[in-house]
Amino acid sequence: MARESTKLIANNKKARFDFFIEETFEAGVVLHGTEVKSLRMGKCSVKESFIRAEKGEIFVYNMHISPYEKGNIFNKDPLRVKKLLLHKYEINKIMGQIAQKGYTIVPLTVYFKGSLVKMEVGLARGKKLFDKRQDIAKKDQRREAEKDFKVKNL
Repeated sequence: MARESTKLIANNKKARFDFFIEETFEAGVVLHGTEVKSLRMGKCSVKESFIRAEKGEIFVYNMHISPYEKGNIFNKDPLRVKKLLLHKYEINKIMGQIAQKGYTIVPLTVYFKGSLVKMEVGLARGKKLFDKRQDIAKKDQRREAEKDFKVKNL
């Protein structure tokens, strides 16, 4: 069997900066035809999006998929609410964790897996300001080390 290819469509870098990602899940996204065509062209943003669990189902809000140019009347609202497809036990696990204080679900990446559109969803805990400062300091140290390494190897 051939290995399924994955093609990244959109990434949410801010989520990893603002949250500690405890666990990740792969969820399918319910879309309409012109939305998929627009995603194939890479026109998607998950920066402002968030996820809510309602009545045993999980939905993503504010995920912007630009209208397909050739779609005319078949285009849907770019910011419409989209349902995420997860197994029942995954939904129950997520809802149990959200009931705890400080946990939330955040969209991390949107990608094609074969011909299907998938979203990587993270179970996350919010960071405090000092945690963010530590991340920035680590990033600066790593950048300096790479710079020194590059200079020494010239």
